[in-house]
Order: sequence, then C-alpha cells, then structure tokens
Amino acid sequence: MAVISRGFHGRARDKGHELPPGQYETTGFPVLSAGPTPTVSLDDWEFTVRTETGVRYQWNWQELMALPSETPTVDIHCVTKWSKFGTRWQGVSLDVLLANVESGAEYALVRSYGDYTTNIPVEDLLDGKAWIAHRFDDEELPAEHGGPARLLVPHLYFWKSAKWVRGIQLLDEEELGFWETVGYHEYGDPWREQRYQGD
Repeated sequence: MAVISRGFHGRARDKGHELPPGQYETTGFPVLSAGPTPTVSLDDWEFTVRTETGVRYQWNWQELMALPSETPTVDIHCVTKWSKFGTRWQGVSLDVLLANVESGAEYALVRSYGDYTTNIPVEDLLDGKAWIAHRFDDEELPAEHGGPARLLVPHLYFWKSAKWVRGIQLLDEEELGFWETVGYHEYGDPWREQRYQGD
C-alpha cells in the first residue's frame, strides 16, 4: 500500500513567478562585477543623457531625488543562471528622465562610473520598463550592488542593468557595450535564453 504524505510534495511555487529557461531560484543576492567597485560621492554624482545630435541633459543627486520616484517589485535574472524573485527597488523611471529629451534615436549606450558600458534599444528603456534605482529593500543601494544608483531593466538579463550608472548616450546606430563586445548577446532576453552571440 502506497503512503502519500503532503510533506513530500515540496513547497508550492507562487504562480506569479516563473523561471526563464536554464535558470534556478536564489534567495541571496550574488555580487558580480566586471571590475573593482568605484567610490562615487553623492556630491560628485551626476547623470547625463546625451542625444545623437550632442545635446546634453544633466541631473545631479539632489535633482534626481527631487523627481517623482516609483517602487517597482520585479524578478531579476542573471546570465550566470540565478534568478531572484520579488526584488523591491525605488528609483526614477526613464520615462520621467527622457520625457523632455528631444531625440529620434533607436539605440542607447549606457555608461557607468568605472567605464563599464552596455547597449539597450531605447524602446526597452520606456513604457515603465526601466529605472535609475537608488534604493533596494527599503535601504540605500549598497555600492556592491551598484550604489549610489544603477540602471534597472528587469526584463533583460541583469548585466544590462548597469551598476554605478552615470549616463546614457542616444545613438542612431547600435554600439555594443563591454560584455557584448566579448561575446554576450547584444539584446539579452532571458525568456529566449539570449546569453551569447548566436543564441
């Protein structure tokens, strides 16, 4: 006679969270960086958007903090195969930052303190898809996770959510970023497992 125990069924997964192909869930928050963690004081921090025609739009820390912020709760997926569900952030939507920027560019190259770059289509920064995040789990964003501010683009692999963000260059033609030039996928959709060139 078979013995069936509810204890052997495992924990039911929240139906609101799904793992993209090839991913596993973590409850931690691994720290991965392409280089050393830069030290950026809030007095010196600035964020710049430069259009394809060379026009600059710029915000210092106080100006960023004065903008309306949002508190997205999102799942994040790293190309190294971990996923973290229900992460809580606070930041300024790129819809707000780009609202008065006159540009017809289709591409963006995101730049960070420490000279990291990543490329993203402009449409993936708009319509509530991306933020300049400065808080995580109701705390100031730690430096090891990109503080004082990082880009947050949760629908793409997390290398696209550039840490220590300092600006965006809007471009008529796509320019590949750091990881993309060494073989990572130019777009990075976790649901299509776009980890490397050719995926």
